[in-house]
Amino acid sequence: MTRLRCAILDDYQNMALKLADWGPLADRVETTVFDAPFASPDAAIAALQDFEIVCAMRERTPFPRTVFEALPKLKLLITSGMRNAAIDLEAAKARGVVVCGTAMVGNPTAGLTIGLMLELTRKIGFENARMKAGEPWQVTLGEDVGGKTLGIVGLGKLGSQVAAIGRALGMKTIAWSSNLTPEACEKEGVTYATKEELFATADIITIHLVLSDRSRGLVGRSDLARMKPTAYLINTARGPIVDEAALLEVLQAGKIAGAGLDTYSQEPLPIDSPLRQLDNVVITPHLGYVTAENYRRIYCEMIEGIEAWLRGEPLRKLG
Repeated sequence: MTRLRCAILDDYQNMALKLADWGPLADRVETTVFDAPFASPDAAIAALQDFEIVCAMRERTPFPRTVFEALPKLKLLITSGMRNAAIDLEAAKARGVVVCGTAMVGNPTAGLTIGLMLELTRKIGFENARMKAGEPWQVTLGEDVGGKTLGIVGLGKLGSQVAAIGRALGMKTIAWSSNLTPEACEKEGVTYATKEELFATADIITIHLVLSDRSRGLVGRSDLARMKPTAYLINTARGPIVDEAALLEVLQAGKIAGAGLDTYSQEPLPIDSPLRQLDNVVITPHLGYVTAENYRRIYCEMIEGIEAWLRGEPLRKLG
């Protein structure tokens, strides 16, 4: 029997075949791992021509209409998570491609958010690198987050967890989003603020929104201009939510104290990006969801999803 071909995309750490058992599929499905990003949509199309099944990791490889139309053999696309803004679900439906998702474990991005906040205020990684480079002792003066105001843009499941950790650290927590109400804030032990109040008063602003047409560019030049010169911005949500050009300007001019960024308008972040050169910016390569626990759940459910589709009973369909 001719086996179907399955492409596992963007497995940068080569974990897919180690964290989950693909053996039960071996007699029906041949798997191929792609461990680097495609250089362009055309490169993705060329590489995926002969695959009936694709397993995608978040939005790392976009699937717009043009890609679906150029992949006539594609029948099943499984994405990690139950939402992927980089997949054109209408185009998939038109081409007869079944799109499914997976569950994810907890809120690992909350831990990364707090890690970026502590690096910005305590320079842990910076001092670690200095000591390992042979420098004798400390040169930085840290800031205590206790007593500072944490401004949370988006008080959903993730934002609420970050708020709880902030309170545990002795921070005052305030929040805003376009649909947020004072009553919802009160249930989470957070003070409601207008968007203007949050950006003008918070010492640390952290973004926890889903990228959509409404949230794209939501944090703009005027919002950044309201921030205190001692304030920090953290974005572990999606890069395009913030006007990246405007953020770069205020960082280069020293109009805010700094930023902690895990997501960008273009990913991977270009090697020549000015963000890589700024001393007041902490950058990480979109690590928010990248944990062993999360990957194990994702890849196991991708296998489960392929088996279910082969039986004619697809699980966790999207769109």
